[in-house]
Amino acid sequence: MADGPAASGSPATDFAVTLLTELARAGVTDVVVSPGSRSQALALAAVAVERAGSTSVHVRLDERTAGFFALGLAVESGRPAAVVTTSGTAVANLHPAVLEAHHSGVPMIVVSADRPDELRGIGSNQTTVQPGLFGPAVAVVRDVEAPTAHGVDADAAATVRELVREVVAAAAGHTGQPGPVQLNVAFREPLSAGLSEGTVRPVPDDEVDLAFATRRVHSGLPVVDLAPDDEPATIVIAGHDAGADAERIAWELGAPLVAEVSSGARFGRNLVVAYRELLREADFGGAVRRAVVLGHPTLSREVPALLQRADVETVVVRGPGADPYDPARASRPDAATTFVSDVRVTGRTRPEHRAWVGRWVATSRALLGGGDAGPDLEAKRSSDRAERNKFLRDEVALRRRAIDRTMLADAVWGATWPHDRLVLGASQIIRVADAHVPGKAIRVHANRGLAGIDGTISTALGIAAALERSTASVGTTRVLLGDLTLLHDLGALVTGTEERPHRLQVIVGNDGGGAIFRGLEVAATTPAADMRRMMTTPQHVDVEPVVTGLGWEYRRAETWGDLERVLTDPAERVVIEVPLAD
Repeated sequence: MADGPAASGSPATDFAVTLLTELARAGVTDVVVSPGSRSQALALAAVAVERAGSTSVHVRLDERTAGFFALGLAVESGRPAAVVTTSGTAVANLHPAVLEAHHSGVPMIVVSADRPDELRGIGSNQTTVQPGLFGPAVAVVRDVEAPTAHGVDADAAATVRELVREVVAAAAGHTGQPGPVQLNVAFREPLSAGLSEGTVRPVPDDEVDLAFATRRVHSGLPVVDLAPDDEPATIVIAGHDAGADAERIAWELGAPLVAEVSSGARFGRNLVVAYRELLREADFGGAVRRAVVLGHPTLSREVPALLQRADVETVVVRGPGADPYDPARASRPDAATTFVSDVRVTGRTRPEHRAWVGRWVATSRALLGGGDAGPDLEAKRSSDRAERNKFLRDEVALRRRAIDRTMLADAVWGATWPHDRLVLGASQIIRVADAHVPGKAIRVHANRGLAGIDGTISTALGIAAALERSTASVGTTRVLLGDLTLLHDLGALVTGTEERPHRLQVIVGNDGGGAIFRGLEVAATTPAADMRRMMTTPQHVDVEPVVTGLGWEYRRAETWGDLERVLTDPAERVVIEVPLAD
């Protein structure tokens, strides 16, 4: 084992270089840094390791956006990003992203700089109790004493390597649920020393262990064998992050597939889009006797209501999130939900299963209808001049039509392809998309661990950064959100001039407030003025000067024709504002 770097004159820098190098060796390919004094050794070491070709560094101007950017990197790459902060409130600003990572099982490594022991508890500036700041949301917390040695010898390098492999393994889910961990590192002055070109040696490719850092789900639960039921009464429910296995299981069981829009399983012949309506019907939802659940369902009340019924056998494939999905316990503490690590289907389906699925699929399609088909294409080809003129009038009328949420969701869904990425904010629009868009095998993400509106654009930018590096793809990352979700993460649009810009379309359905609250029971019992002020929180932000002032291009789409045009706009960093008609 090689020694660490030669002494730089600052034990903080010597330790930081070793730490960042070992993170790269353990398979951590991305480091997200927000500027700060106490963390300067980590920041400068990170860029030196990047120059050596061992990692990629991303600088974000504030810690909250940095945390969600790291979350997005991990979502796309499957490996934890290290997010580096200085001491004090800087660390606390990571808390929303840490909570989301914890509840959704996304790996993350918080590397927080701190004061040494002698400066703690005496009122020193920017000093608080950082170890354990995130409570049970982090699986491992290691508080590292301030390094004192100049240079890092072989024994010290081995200790750092062991520490790094411990936290990376915990973040990736080697022995428990994947999620965030905290490495809290104290530093004494001098807080850094210069690192000249070539000071940091690259990590040889054959020593980089990407597989070690890749997320896994180690539930310790058994694999269960399931056969198609004798009397068809099974459905498969795919919540957020369920993955494509849900579609396969539904097909092999001969079961209708309820797949939320960010499940990764919204495709296939068994897909039922209008599942909310059918789950409420006695001939459909009322006939269900077994449900197989993958992922984390969050977008309807009908799914948990079904699983809370005593006559429904529930099998849940344990996902990566912190808590097992078990809504039955809310009303029946003795509910016997079966938790497994995977489902293996045995036996074959019969014609009765195909008929069971067919009824669900056909009724769902009938409920959704064909939508507004727009101009009649047969009329376009007609030999009758009046028919052709009618087609032209209909086409013009369609292109001039104001946009509602369903049209917006349909347009963005239709513009997105497998080489693209789509991120959906926790706005009303995700529920509209879930209720309407057809099956399509595309990569969709939403922060559904806690379903907050925090950091949605930052997450999308992290996804875009990882996508662009991993595939050199021409794919576009799109984020579709509401106006309040945009305003909640405006800081994400601020990028340092030295940073590489990432290709992102931010599509904002603007209805001037929180429309999602109008669907809650409170709306029926609250005076309209109170509801408007306290819940929907109307706003009149002029989006164009805000986003152009932050260096982004701006487009406005007021009609269907406008929307079609701007979604194919070649602009790489653009905010598209869509005033909503409803």
